[in-house]
Amino acid sequence: MGDSLNIAFTSFKIDEIKATMPVDKNTVQPFGFLHGGASVVLAETLASVGAWLNIDDEDKTAVGIEINANHMRAVKKDNTVQGIARPVHRGRQTQVWKTNIYTMNEKLVCTSRCTLAVVEM
Repeated sequence: MGDSLNIAFTSFKIDEIKATMPVDKNTVQPFGFLHGGASVVLAETLASVGAWLNIDDEDKTAVGIEINANHMRAVKKDNTVQGIARPVHRGRQTQVWKTNIYTMNEKLVCTSRCTLAVVEM
């Protein structure tokens, strides 16, 4: 799904993952604004990759089991947003990540919290 929405990772650290996503025909709702669901996809993608980077066992991965999002600002088509995810909790069985999504002018668009289960692949 990340490829379909043109999510582009810009930074990989174990305590911070960043990516951008265009606000285009693939990510807008019918009125030409960023779709809240696209923001949630960006948030869960960042949280999942961040959680995976923090798993020591090569036979395990992280999958989302709960996500919420609060949308603060509309973003018009032909713009780009940036997501920044940081860990809240990194356990052996679950992880929790917080993602903030911003305009390129650093105005908050969405904040999300995602809980992930660490599972066998």
